[in-house]
Amino acid sequence: MMAQPSRPEPTDRRRFSRVKLDLLGRFMLESFDEFPCRVENMSPGGISVATPVEPRAGERIIFYIDHIGRLEGKVARLYPGGFAVDLVNTERKREKLASRLTWFANRGELDLPEDRRHQRLTPTERRVEIVLDDGRRYEVKIIDLSLSGAAVSCQVRPALSSRITLGMMQGRVVRHLEDGFAIEFSSVQTEQSLEKLLV
Repeated sequence: MMAQPSRPEPTDRRRFSRVKLDLLGRFMLESFDEFPCRVENMSPGGISVATPVEPRAGERIIFYIDHIGRLEGKVARLYPGGFAVDLVNTERKREKLASRLTWFANRGELDLPEDRRHQRLTPTERRVEIVLDDGRRYEVKIIDLSLSGAAVSCQVRPALSSRITLGMMQGRVVRHLEDGFAIEFSSVQTEQSLEKLLV
């Protein structure tokens, strides 16, 4: 007889390989209550999120995930600090999600959030307003700006991974600086879109 795996887990039976992620999002329970979450890993067939909220096993969940969009499924497993959901997708949406996750997997290997290949821009207007996730507003000075993110000088330093709006661009805080913080945009911009969005 062949030796059995030392740790038989549900992952052994997964039809899709999972991609480790660190994305912010929110989810809605059947009660229509919404809560924030952080995606830990995802495949075209399932998603695991970190959150202190405990839904019911089998409960229908709707997610809105940064960079991914709307997803839907049923709670498959609860564990300390989060839960896993089996996603319900059409074949077409599953293929699109698989393609997106492949991009994320390669992005992680290349460490693209820190990648400096995106052209640096010098905005004509260096002062712009930011809006924090809780609605607070501050005027900041742009230190550095690229198609994928920005570094700003500010009197406050929001928590890492917190969502933020710079001008009209959405993103999240990825690094603290001595006199401010760095933002990664939710999607890569074009030079033209930056000029329009920062107006």
